[in-house]
Amino acid sequence: MIPLRRIAYFLVAVFTIVSCSKEKKKEVVVPEIKEEIKKPLIKFGYNLDNYFIVKDTVKNGDSFGQILDENGVEYPVINKIAENIKEVFDVRKLRAGKEYTILKSKDSSQTASVFIYHQDKINHKIIHFKDTIKASDFKKQIKIVEKTASGQIESSLSKAIDDQGLSYVVSNELSDIYAWTINFFALKKGDKFKIVYEEKFIDDTIYAGMGEIKAAYFEHGGKPFYAFNYMPDSTKRYTEYYDEEATNLRRAFLKAPLKFSRISSRYNLRRRIAYYGNKIRPHYGTDFAAPIGTPIMSTANGVVVKSERRGGNGNYVKVKHNATYSTQYLHMKSRAVKVGDVVKQGDVIGYVGMTGNTSGPHVCYRFWKHGKQVDPLREKLPAADPLKDSLRKPYFHYIKPFKEKLDSITFEKEVLEFAELK
Repeated sequence: MIPLRRIAYFLVAVFTIVSCSKEKKKEVVVPEIKEEIKKPLIKFGYNLDNYFIVKDTVKNGDSFGQILDENGVEYPVINKIAENIKEVFDVRKLRAGKEYTILKSKDSSQTASVFIYHQDKINHKIIHFKDTIKASDFKKQIKIVEKTASGQIESSLSKAIDDQGLSYVVSNELSDIYAWTINFFALKKGDKFKIVYEEKFIDDTIYAGMGEIKAAYFEHGGKPFYAFNYMPDSTKRYTEYYDEEATNLRRAFLKAPLKFSRISSRYNLRRRIAYYGNKIRPHYGTDFAAPIGTPIMSTANGVVVKSERRGGNGNYVKVKHNATYSTQYLHMKSRAVKVGDVVKQGDVIGYVGMTGNTSGPHVCYRFWKHGKQVDPLREKLPAADPLKDSLRKPYFHYIKPFKEKLDSITFEKEVLEFAELK
């Protein structure tokens, strides 16, 4: 007779074996692995995954033809491309330092079919020549952010702007806005500025440069000067700057032919000149000192009537603006215009030099009124077209929030003084 305890052990063992065999027969479920679908890399309207990509920079001496030739495009085709797209893009205007991208086929020939010229971070020219030849503009979407800034001049405007961490562009823009109303060669310590301006961003984070100055305040010698950017007429493609009373800040003449410089000698009919033995010799011009090569601008619209090198004048240009006014620019290193050229206010007509009778690099700026040389800094120069009466009410409505914003901006020094009083 088998003891009951052994029977119990036997049954447990059998049950365990059966259970294990059943577990082994269970189907093992392997989770399905889904293959991740790679998104195509789309830029400038092309799927870049379908091309070999060449990125480079235009170097000194490079030409459109040379670049395409090095990437397998033959010159007859290059000439045809240049001719077909000239209305949209002049291939002669490639500039050294600008980046470009070439898309090439992924087959064995690696033939170039697209040339993308990056004018800046936002604007691009696309030349497509695979099957048909066409050129188009491509502009990246940008986000505009409105910002404010202020500064106080201790030594120079550019230094004050740099101290605030602002772009040098602000200095150029302010000098352009106030070119007719403030003499930037006579700024004083304690002069102040405030601006409401735009900054541009690509994909919300990539800085793409400064936009427009929407409104500005400049305090010069204790006198306030407001400027508001306004489109006076929907038919025009440009804006103008007006003050808080709707007066146009622009004048028919710039105050100076250089953007940044200093007056080294003024109009003076009794000036003694060391070059001529310290004798009294009338000085009919205003001298603006600047480094050799500094661009010289025409101070108003007009026609070039003289462009030559002669005697003590050295290289010079004379511009006739109308029946009343003419201007002359002496001692140029080189001239950029010829007789008969039509020039606009701000156009470069030459470069600062030391030709003729001069002891240092500068431009002697001479100003004629009714055929007589006068001091341009003492002349009450004509203003540009005023704002139409019908636009004054909408203009005042438009500038109100900008003026309130400008008036609420404080200067760093003022904040510190207020904190000390507390």
